[in-house]
Amino acid sequence: MAKATKKQALGRGLSALLKDPENDITTAQDKNADKVVGNIVELELDSIEVNPFQPRTSFNEEALQELATSIKELGVIQPITVRKLGFNSYQLVSGERRYRASKLISLDRIPAYIRIANDQESLEMALVENIQRQDLDPIEISLSYQRLIDEINLTQEQLSDRVGKKRSTISNYLRLLKLDPIIQTGMRDGFISMGHGRTLITIEDPAKQIEAYEEVIEKSLSVRDTEALVRNMTTSKKSSSSTANDRESLPDYIIENIDLFKSHFGAKVDIKSFSDGRGKITIPFSSEEDFKRIKKMIDGA
Repeated sequence: MAKATKKQALGRGLSALLKDPENDITTAQDKNADKVVGNIVELELDSIEVNPFQPRTSFNEEALQELATSIKELGVIQPITVRKLGFNSYQLVSGERRYRASKLISLDRIPAYIRIANDQESLEMALVENIQRQDLDPIEISLSYQRLIDEINLTQEQLSDRVGKKRSTISNYLRLLKLDPIIQTGMRDGFISMGHGRTLITIEDPAKQIEAYEEVIEKSLSVRDTEALVRNMTTSKKSSSSTANDRESLPDYIIENIDLFKSHFGAKVDIKSFSDGRGKITIPFSSEEDFKRIKKMIDGA
């Protein structure tokens, strides 16, 4: 857990830069602004206010309590994003569930990304440069990709051009953010690889996903062994009419393109075809943030 401690210490060190009233950082051109833009900074929860224009006004209390329990055990895996309003004053941009859950367990601080005036270009440069580093774990890379999509308003195609990676590679990283926080933490701490994570994410039942993860850790399974474990867990739940048979019943023009749909949206897209030539495409989403991610991809298509 030394890795997490190092990150928290770094975040606290950066937060000290924002506590100097004589050298307050308000724009991307200010002294030390480059140390804040694109980095994680630990902020006091009391210095952050919710966005009054946040369209989401109701939050499931049970789900919030579950998130609070997860944060209490593992910390905040994905930092929130805020914009600077004034000296030691911030407003939420994204991450209100994480913010509220942290309040529930009386946390004093929360890791955050700070947006400041005129930092759009600086932020993009910082994130792209960060992605090129060699010491990042898969979740850190995934979070950087997601930030470029959310905050710079890039499509996956545009992101592919900016960072010089295939769109399928980017999709594979982004899908890791759908893993249970416990598994994400295990990946960040080096207990499992990205290959393990990509395999475990195919298990839709969260409880089964954790069960498989624990077996991988306990038995030190390789990626290939994990694939076999997941196959056994999923096939035991399937009926005799398997997905393979369903795919065989589809027209060739759909079969040839179904994997492209799945890769593009980073989701298990379901395509049905009817005898009269009509069809239906279903794109599942796991949360409000996931829905917005898919919407942005459609808008930018």
